[in-house]
Parts: sequence; C-alpha cells; structure tokens
Amino acid sequence: MNWLKTIAAAAALQTLTFAPVLAGENLDQIKSAGVFKIGTEGTYAPFTFHDADNKLVGFDVEIGEAVAEKLGVKAEFVEGKWDGLIAGLDANRYDAVINQVGITEARKQKYDFSDPYITSKAVLIVKDDNADIKSFEDLKGKRSAQSLTSNFGKLAENAGAELVGTDGFDQSIQLVLTGRADATINDSLSFLDFKKQKPDAPVKIVAEKADADYSGIIVRKGDPELVAAINKALADIKADGTYQKISEKYFGADVSK
Repeated sequence: MNWLKTIAAAAALQTLTFAPVLAGENLDQIKSAGVFKIGTEGTYAPFTFHDADNKLVGFDVEIGEAVAEKLGVKAEFVEGKWDGLIAGLDANRYDAVINQVGITEARKQKYDFSDPYITSKAVLIVKDDNADIKSFEDLKGKRSAQSLTSNFGKLAENAGAELVGTDGFDQSIQLVLTGRADATINDSLSFLDFKKQKPDAPVKIVAEKADADYSGIIVRKGDPELVAAINKALADIKADGTYQKISEKYFGADVSK
C-alpha cells in the first residue's frame, strides 16, 4: 500500500503548493478582507510623508487611497524603510508597494508592475533671466550644479559643462539662484515640487530629455487579475479627474505624461 501513501502525499504537497499563503494574496482575498494593504516609506515628501499633525499624506498615499476606493476596499498603509520595502512583498506584509518604485527590467524579473502612474524626465533648469542657455548643447563651458555621482551629473558632463558638486536638488537650485552655477540638470518632479512650494523662485525649465523614467504600483508576481484591476482603477481615476486633482495638488501639473 506504499504506493497509495506516495500518491496521497504527492496530492497533499500539490495542494499545499498551490494554496494561497495569506489573506490578501490576490484580488478575491483583498475584496473579501475589504482592505488593500500598501507598503510605503512615509519619509519621502511629497510622495509619502507625515504632515504637521503626523498624518500620513502625499501624492502616492492619495493615489493608493483612490485605487483602493475603485477596488471597493479601504487602503491600509504599512510603513517601512526603503531598503526592505519591496522585500516586504515577498514576506506578504502587504499586497502592493506604492512608493515611486521605478519600473526596471531587473525588478520585472521578480515582480509585476501596474501601468505607469507617474513620469519623470531630466530637465535643464536656469534662472529666469538667463538667455544664453536654451538647450543641453548650450551647457558647453558653463557651470552646472550637480550631484557628481548621479546620472544627471553624467549628462551635464557629457554636454561639456564644468561640474559644481552638490549634495542634491536643493543645493543645486540654490547655486543657480545665487549665480554660483549657470544651470542644473535635474528631475522634473523635484522641480515641480520646488515651484509648488516656492512659485516666485526665479528659475525655469528650458529643455527636457525625451527619455522618461516611469514608476508603477509593484505587486508579487503571478497575479494578473490583481494587476488588471489596479490598471483599471488607475485608468478610472484618470478618466474621472481624480488623478488630475491629486497631481495638481502636489505638483501643479499633470505628472502622468
């Protein structure tokens, strides 16, 4: 009768292998639980951060809430440090991560992504009264304020600029404003956030790279129904104006394009 035991054991193993691990693993379980669990940092303004009342707010937070509403459930956020945030999906701590996660081929090998919900581009920023720099080619021989190890710094260097090293966007903008640098190549989302906070700052975008970086909602691999539902939710919030309202609130522009 050993062969019967072997078949029974194999059947049990197959059942275990294909059974869901935790509630929230797929769309049906999310709807049954009434909760869409979302991993996020909570320390990355303006995307996910705590306001003066210590409430979790931000662009990604409101996108997550809007998507959950379209799914017919409530959003529940689980905060964690960036280094372990995506790995939290593997540990079933949440159903998705919404935290400006860039869609890359390396990540797509292990996880699934929604359609892109936000776009960022490399933009060339100068003072309002600068008439000499109108394109990336015009950076040749000019001083560009850049984080030396960033891709933006490499772009400026390739254009022939003299690099003025900085710690990041805020310092780069200040050097442009004070005239210690002629320009900076930086992230379009950072610039829009800065102008939203300081609309009178005398800086402008004069050129942008055609290539864009896209972020998406990242989930565990192998759940096409959940991905499809999230994609429909994203399409719906764009169609009904919810996305535009959230985008304008945090960036003063539509950041989906």
